[in-house]
Amino acid sequence: MPITPSVRLPQFSAVTETPAADPRAAHEHFSQKLAFETDPADVHADLQKGRADFVLLDVRSKEAFAAAHIPGALNRPSRQITADSVSDLSPDMLVVTYCWGPGCNGSTKAAARLSRLGFRVKELIGGIEYWKREGYAVIGPED
Repeated sequence: MPITPSVRLPQFSAVTETPAADPRAAHEHFSQKLAFETDPADVHADLQKGRADFVLLDVRSKEAFAAAHIPGALNRPSRQITADSVSDLSPDMLVVTYCWGPGCNGSTKAAARLSRLGFRVKELIGGIEYWKREGYAVIGPED
């Protein structure tokens, strides 16, 4: 009977190469992450329930906002956010910023500006792109 060499698969794992964090550290990290962002499903669910404890702020251009935006959103292009441009917003309200999608950092820039002005802020991860992917309605000629 011929002898065949045993084939060994590599034992390296890209997933476990860096060990997972201690559960307490992981809890802190993920809790902090949730303090800075929300997702389309959570925003949609709250809007459906009539929640009025946050302001949804579309930070894209006025033209992009006119083409399509999330129902109830206000428009403040991120580069134009100043104390004057947001003087109508209550500093007691949470502001949720969004832009195009994951490839756009306009909502991050807007959140940084707003937090510097004293607002509590979260980003809508995925922006309007992922809002649409979830099948949620938009307002504008594109709807």
